[in-house]
Amino acid sequence: MNIQKTLFLCALLGAFALAFLLLPPGTLSLDVIKTHQQALLTQVEHAPLRSALTYFVIYVVVSALSIPGAAILTLLGGALFSLWEGVLLVSFASTLGATLAMLASRYLLRDGVQRRFTLQMKTVNAGMARDGAGYLFALRLMPLFPFFLVNLLMGLTRITVRRYWWVSQVAMLPATVVFLNAGRELGRVTSLRDILSPGLLFAFTLLGLFPLATRWLFSRYTSSFKK
Repeated sequence: MNIQKTLFLCALLGAFALAFLLLPPGTLSLDVIKTHQQALLTQVEHAPLRSALTYFVIYVVVSALSIPGAAILTLLGGALFSLWEGVLLVSFASTLGATLAMLASRYLLRDGVQRRFTLQMKTVNAGMARDGAGYLFALRLMPLFPFFLVNLLMGLTRITVRRYWWVSQVAMLPATVVFLNAGRELGRVTSLRDILSPGLLFAFTLLGLFPLATRWLFSRYTSSFKK
């Protein structure tokens, strides 16, 4: 690892340490945001622009550093802002944070992984060039894959930043709306399981697989037609 990457890694670890001091474990929990909800609402009423900017920055930091609590922050956004304001803030903050995390993974790890696993990564790169948007869309919607893992893995591939941004933003939008809407009734939420029911998780999974399934069926149809 060269000196630039070493310095970047040190800066990243420093950012983690600072975030840990400012947001100690337990800060981003349902009980805490419920306790401070009224005080935060008052703050938003008195300084809406500053409050929105502060919320946006915190969300980007949490997403970029893969700190647990993004779902709680989304609920809080639903409680503090109108639905369209929350969608705007969370959609861009989560996408920016995910993109920064992906770029960090790419800068630190991709070259080494591409060199060490040349043959395997050649297959991966070919697949990403062909169906990269579909794979990313499916991974974002399927609940089995944590967001930080998606950011890490996509950083190892050659997917473009532009494609990564817009696919991530579109794919994360359904869950964003669901959590923001649930946040409008924050007092009734006792657990994240109250929001993501098995049926909803299954629906998200089907939605994520739909583009890949459609492409596969289309390719099968066109190949059989040519024969």
